[in-house]
Amino acid sequence: MYKFSVQYCVLTLILLTGWFPSCNKPVGTDREQDLADESNTSDWLAYGRTHSERRFSPLTDIDTSNVSRLQVDWFLDLPRDHALVSTPLVIDGILYFTGTGNVVRAVDATNSKALWTYDPEIAKEIGNHRKVGWSHSRGLSYYRGKIFLATWDGRLQALDAGSGKLIWSTRTFDLNKPWFITGAPKAFKGKVVIGNGGTEQGPSRGYVTAYDAETGQQAWRFYMVPGNPADGFENEAMRMAAGTWTGEWWKHGGGGNAWHGFTYDPELDLLYIGTGNGSPWNRKIRSPGGGDNLFLSSILALDPDTGEYRWHYQTTPGESWDYNSNMDIVLADLMLEGIKTKVILHAPKNGFFYVINRETGKLISAKPFVETSWASEIDLSTGRPVEIAAARYVQGPGYVTPGPHGAHSWHAMSFNPITGLAYIPSIHDGNVYSDQGIDLASWQAVDFKGGIGVGLTTPEKLPRDYPASLQAWDPVTQKLAWSVPQQELWNAGTLTTAGKLVFQGRADGKFLAYHASTGEILWTFDAGLGISAPPITYKLKGRQYLALLVGWGGAFAGVGNKALGWEYGKHMRRLIVFSLEGKKALPPLPPPYFPVPLDAPDFEVNDSLAKAGQSLYGKCSGCHGPGLLAAGMAPDLKASAIALNLDLFRLVVQKGERLNMGMPAYPDLTDEQLLSLMHWIRKKGNEILYPKEL
Repeated sequence: MYKFSVQYCVLTLILLTGWFPSCNKPVGTDREQDLADESNTSDWLAYGRTHSERRFSPLTDIDTSNVSRLQVDWFLDLPRDHALVSTPLVIDGILYFTGTGNVVRAVDATNSKALWTYDPEIAKEIGNHRKVGWSHSRGLSYYRGKIFLATWDGRLQALDAGSGKLIWSTRTFDLNKPWFITGAPKAFKGKVVIGNGGTEQGPSRGYVTAYDAETGQQAWRFYMVPGNPADGFENEAMRMAAGTWTGEWWKHGGGGNAWHGFTYDPELDLLYIGTGNGSPWNRKIRSPGGGDNLFLSSILALDPDTGEYRWHYQTTPGESWDYNSNMDIVLADLMLEGIKTKVILHAPKNGFFYVINRETGKLISAKPFVETSWASEIDLSTGRPVEIAAARYVQGPGYVTPGPHGAHSWHAMSFNPITGLAYIPSIHDGNVYSDQGIDLASWQAVDFKGGIGVGLTTPEKLPRDYPASLQAWDPVTQKLAWSVPQQELWNAGTLTTAGKLVFQGRADGKFLAYHASTGEILWTFDAGLGISAPPITYKLKGRQYLALLVGWGGAFAGVGNKALGWEYGKHMRRLIVFSLEGKKALPPLPPPYFPVPLDAPDFEVNDSLAKAGQSLYGKCSGCHGPGLLAAGMAPDLKASAIALNLDLFRLVVQKGERLNMGMPAYPDLTDEQLLSLMHWIRKKGNEILYPKEL
C-alpha cells in the first residue's frame, strides 16, 4: 500500500487539472480573454456581457417552456439608494454593482452575502465646488483583477476586485467645470476609456480619454470637435473637422460629449466611440454659417493604442435636435447578400436603425424604426439623411419627431444571433422646436447656468396613442419583426438569451419575459417600483440566475411630466435575483404614492418673492421636476418640511448637507433668493391644497 503526502496530492491535482486554490488567486486575474468569449456562461464581465455589447447569453436552462416558473432566489434591500440604473457585473462568483453616490458593492452572486463596500465619498471630493446633481451610474468595468469606477464628480478609480481597496484614482476633468460622469468606463487591452456629460450645462468641448489600467496615467485623449484654430489642432482629424464648422464655434464649446457608447472590437483592434449632440443644440448659434459640424452625432473608430482617427460615420450632420449617437454600438456578423459581413448595429436618438461596415465605416443600410419627420430617408449613395426643411425651425416653430428624448435613449438594446433580431426600448415622441425670441447673435451659455439655445413645447398630439414600445428589429431586412406597445415612456434596457427569451423591466414596475421570436409575454413579475436598469444572467453551481436592480431613475425620473407614484424615499430600492429554483418571499412595497403638499397656514406667501423664486427654480427642475411635479429622482418639495424652514433650507441648498445623495450645493445663493424659492414652493403647494373655486 502506497502512502501519499498532502503536498504530493495537491501537486498532482495542480499538474493534472490546472486547479489552484482560489484563496491564493486574485479575482479574475487570468480572465482577460473571456471579455471576448461569447460562450462564457458563468460570468457577466462587461457592460454588455462581452466586448460585442450584444447583451446576449448562450444560457438555455431558462427557456420559453419553463420561464413562467421563475421565482425570487435572493434579494438585497438598498435603503440608502434611490436612482438605480446600473448593469451589474459577475466575476468568479462575485456580483458587483454601483448605486447612489457611486457606492460600489460586492456580494456573493448566489446568496447576497456582503463581501465588501467601497464609498468614493463624493461629498468630500466636491467640497465647496459647485457641481451638477446626478447621483446615478450606468455601471462598472472589469479588467485583470480590477473593478473600474467612474464617479459623478469626474474621477476614474481602480479597485481591487477581491478586497475593494482603492488602487489608484485620477481626475478626468477640472472639478470647477459643470460636467459629470454617469456612464460606465470601458476597460480593454491594458487601458480604460471614459468621457463625460454636461453638454447642456455650459460651453463644452467633448472628449474621451484612455488611461493605463495599471497606473491610471493618461495614455491619450481625443477631442470630438475642433477647438480655436488660432491655438492649432491636436491632430489632422481636428484640422479636417474644422472645415465643417463656421463662425466662432469654440466660444460655445461645440459639444460632442461622449457620455455613453464605447465598444472595443478585438477582431479588428478598433475602438468605437458614440459621440454627443451640439453645444448648444441650435446650430444657428454655434455654427451660424451651417456645416456638418464633425464629429457631432457620429460613430468614431479610433486606434485603441494611440487614439488616432481611423474612420467616422455621422448619423446627424449639423445636429440641431439633441440627436446624439451615444447609444449602444453592437458588434455582429451578418449574412448580407450571401457574404458574412462584420457590422455595427446602432439605433441612435434620430430614429434610424443603422447597419455599418465596422471595418471601413461605410453605411450598408438605414431605415426608420420610429416616426422620423426630421428626415424622410437616408441616401445610401451618400450616407446622408434627406432632411425635411421645416425640421430646422428656420421659418418659425417646427414640430419634429423624434423629440429630444430620442427614438432610443441609453436604455440598452440587445441582439440575439439565433433569432437574428435586435430588441430596442423604443420611444414614440415629438416636440415643437423654436428659437423665436432668442438673440442668436449674442446668445451664450454660461457654466452651471447652461442653456440649449432653443425653446421646446410639448405638442397636443404625439405620433402614436402610446409613448413607447419594445420592438424586435431585423437588421438584415431592416424591418420590424414584432412590437409590444407600452403605456409609459421611460422603460429599461433588454437582455436576450439562447433560450429564445427577451427580458425587460418597465417604468410601471413590471419585469417581463417575452418570446424572442414572437413577442408573446411568457412571464410577468411585479417589482413594486419603476425599473430603469437592464437585467443580466449567469450560471453558478448548476443554476441559472437572472439579476436586476430595481430603482426608478435616470433623467425622466427628474424631468418627467408625469408622476408614476415612485416617490423618493418611500419605496425600497433592491437588487433582486431570480431562478427556476427560487423560493424566497419578497416583502411587498407600498402602492404608488403621490405626496400631498404640507399645509402651512402660518406661512404667508409673498407674491413678489414667489415670482422671483419661479425664475430661480429652473436650475432645480432637472431633479425636482418641471412645475414642482417631482417624478421620483428627488423629493417633492411641496411636501417637504425643509422648504418651510430657512435654516434647514440653507443647510441643504446653500451648504450642501445632502451632497452625497446628489443634491448639489449652491453657495452663491443669497438668503433672499432662498426665501424666494421657499415662497414659490409654498405658492405651488397652496394652489393644490386650496384650489380656487370655478
